[in-house]
Amino acid sequence: MSQNNPINFEAGGFGDSWTWTVFENDTNPPLEIVANPDPSGINTSATVAKFTALQSGQPFAGVESMHGADIGTFSLSPDNAFVTVWVWKSVISDVGVKFATGPGASTGEIKVPNTLINQWEQLVFDFTGVIDAPSSTDIDQIIVFPDFNARTSDNIIYFDSIEFSDGSTLGLLDTSENLVRSYPNPVNDFWNIQAKSIITEINIYSVLGQKVVTTTPNSTNYSLDLSNLKDGIYVVDVVSMSRHERIKLIKQ
Repeated sequence: MSQNNPINFEAGGFGDSWTWTVFENDTNPPLEIVANPDPSGINTSATVAKFTALQSGQPFAGVESMHGADIGTFSLSPDNAFVTVWVWKSVISDVGVKFATGPGASTGEIKVPNTLINQWEQLVFDFTGVIDAPSSTDIDQIIVFPDFNARTSDNIIYFDSIEFSDGSTLGLLDTSENLVRSYPNPVNDFWNIQAKSIITEINIYSVLGQKVVTTTPNSTNYSLDLSNLKDGIYVVDVVSMSRHERIKLIKQ
């Protein structure tokens, strides 16, 4: 078995010439492979996928690869159960990802909301909970729901760089100059954050997109008690008066 990864929509790469089928989106406008609308941001990829979610479409409108082709055939394991997807959206809504087998078994979708608009953001989908399920073997299809939401208008969503990993090297750090210092990481109890300007808000999200901690320090130095937080990988949004930074945090 083999898995075609990463799905980056670049010429000669995976995803660019796949047979993508749009479903439950009223007239089902096809998935487009287009130039990156925001290459100056943290995603400098040349080409990306463009999905037009119609107001008249179902909330679960999406796009799927072809069974028996495209992504190959593979099984979920601890080595590839973390899936990252870059998204660029003008609205806040869930993004869903699921996998299916030829006979029709499905992992069920995992939904994660974006937290940023009009800029690239990396979302993390944790499939470790279905590794032992029958639907986790002989997978040959990926399904993406770019805007899992009832809509009041047509929404255009761009997505890119679908990658599979064991979660240990998730690329969630801001690639620009880092003006926030945090330690220790991994953390057991107290996590310390220092910034060059006043930190106005800290939000901690699970890899499923659930907000588990929120606080408003209003200080340049802050110590956060995370002793009651479950062990695992988290995404932290640190908002200061000068910028917004994203950090991957490991609790152990």
